[in-house]
Amino acid sequence: ACDIIERRSTAGAGEGGEGSAAEYYVHYVGLNRRLDEWVAADRIVHDTSGAGVRDGAELGGRRATRKMKRRIDDMNALQAGASHDEALEKEHEESTKVKNIQTVEIGRFEVDTWYFSPFPDEYAQQRKLYICEFTLKYMKRRSTYLAHCERERSRQPPGQLIYRCDAPPLRRECLAAGMEQPKQLSVFEINGSDSKVYCQCLCLLAKLFLDHKTLYYDVEPFLFYIITEVDSDGAHMVGYFSKEKVPSLAEGGGEYNLACILTLPCYQRRGYGKLMIAFSYELSRRESKMGTPERPISDLGLVSYRSYWVYALLEILHKHRGSISVQELSERTAFRTDDIVKTLQAFNLIRYFGGQHSILVTPKTLEQHYTNAKPNWIIDSTKLRWTPYHERPKR
Repeated sequence: ACDIIERRSTAGAGEGGEGSAAEYYVHYVGLNRRLDEWVAADRIVHDTSGAGVRDGAELGGRRATRKMKRRIDDMNALQAGASHDEALEKEHEESTKVKNIQTVEIGRFEVDTWYFSPFPDEYAQQRKLYICEFTLKYMKRRSTYLAHCERERSRQPPGQLIYRCDAPPLRRECLAAGMEQPKQLSVFEINGSDSKVYCQCLCLLAKLFLDHKTLYYDVEPFLFYIITEVDSDGAHMVGYFSKEKVPSLAEGGGEYNLACILTLPCYQRRGYGKLMIAFSYELSRRESKMGTPERPISDLGLVSYRSYWVYALLEILHKHRGSISVQELSERTAFRTDDIVKTLQAFNLIRYFGGQHSILVTPKTLEQHYTNAKPNWIIDSTKLRWTPYHERPKR
């Protein structure tokens, strides 16, 4: 079933928009909003059973494959215990119901967008935008974009290079899908106060793929960490995360180590989400404090976090002999204790027995969620050149 959000006339429609030459913007009930799309009128079938309007073609004309079902399951992952302000949530959904920009061309990729983003009006009306992958400037016309690329000399993000390492080998399935093996990975730190326009452009780009992101222009309180693949043509952004320079004590107890995270769709399923999460915790360890992401976490962000948390915990539990407490796990990982408990509960790794909670790891759990192979998101702390913000000289 689907809900019709909006109707628009297309070329050839009759006076007043009557006739079959019309399109409908639909939301598939029970699925994530990133699957919302414009469909032709002849695909709309009214369901006489009262269950609502149904799309005549299954999932946008495609039969759901096993991979698509897994993707849908990931999309619908719920964040346990997250509290939402229902009024603000409803207002946000109403104002961003219809996706404005359909595709973006960035670098060598053309990417379908997922959500509404508040670009300036003259750009928001475009079906496609062209974005420079190094400066993130956005343009309406391909000719303007190509001219910009010819003039632009920068081949990396602005800011300070704080980490560089050899790129880990891509998984076999990634290489089989035609993905190129990068030579190096680099991480750049960008101060929102120093590169305000770049960071605002970054936030507008990110909003095309993040449903709950609400801050686009207030970038000065944040540090942005850009993950790049490096080759002979430059440092190509694959994703980013941000964190507050001075985390609020009132919210999160000053332990928020990540405000927003995004891997561009063209680089997803390569482990970059977990690499950025691991990097955020490495920064927390440098700050000598616990870390946790700001809430709410996006659906795909939650999937990456749970996968990272359970692997890191199982790595310790697999090697540990004897009993170990949640507090000890927290001290060794820099994870907050409530994140540890919720992860253990989500994966049935904690049992209540004999009047107390005990951590229990079965061979089946290890087989499902842990492997002795080195994951590609291990951070080499010896290559990190970074000073906590509160220890830097005041400017």
